Amino acid sequence: MNTSSAVIVIPARLSSTRLPRKMLLAETGRPLIAHTWEAARRSLSASAVVVATDSDEIAAAVQAFGGTAVMTSPEAPSGTARIVEALHRLPDADVIVNVQGDEPELAAAAIDAAIDLLARCPEAGVATLVTPLRRPDDLRDPACVKAVLTPWRQTDDRAEPGCWRAIYFSRAPVPAARDWSDSLLAAEPPMYWQHVGLYAYRRSVLERWNALPDSRLAALESLEQLRVIEAGIPLVAGAIDHAARGIDTPKDYAAFVARLRGT
Repeated sequence: MNTSSAVIVIPARLSSTRLPRKMLLAETGRPLIAHTWEAARRSLSASAVVVATDSDEIAAAVQAFGGTAVMTSPEAPSGTARIVEALHRLPDADVIVNVQGDEPELAAAAIDAAIDLLARCPEAGVATLVTPLRRPDDLRDPACVKAVLTPWRQTDDRAEPGCWRAIYFSRAPVPAARDWSDSLLAAEPPMYWQHVGLYAYRRSVLERWNALPDSRLAALESLEQLRVIEAGIPLVAGAIDHAARGIDTPKDYAAFVARLRGT
């Protein structure tokens, strides 16, 4: 697979419960979606960045800073569903990367790493990222999604260095240790992983997305990636040092503005 045939899509909806009109907040002088778009454009492996939105206001903002936007339905239940809806209007590419619009500090190297995972693991249909989980508070936090991993092996049973097969994701503290010790959080390689919500999909997976069976586990945990696992699509994960700071609340946004201003 030619890793240059990758396109980044940023799903961006206007409504947000905890931070209304999040994508258009502009205390930095530019809307939040512009910062995420600029971060995504630094990818060396993707040929284009497209914003998929349900809002004329967001589309106008994207066009104002020179970006490309495609309109999708306000009824899309998830970012992936929004990308699937826009798929026929995206540039022709083997890989579609889903970058969340509220992660303006996402490293371009993380995007490139996810794309590279699919090149290194041809049997995988989806790639994502994880980072070591070291803090007990994060382990207990339902908002911090945990990934259960096992080493990735190719069909000839060779282990692929630095690649992990995702076998489950949960909001619960998994894997659950029968005999707990804080030293488990310091294990090498890590025993506990935090999921980083970035996905690189093979286009063929998205083309049949709507035909995938419903997932009771995905509904139970409210984690869309479990639908991929229940459908039997191999999901490869790669490790990065730390996750980007997402923006979900007014406090998160204020901290982002302060970091950008160096205050």
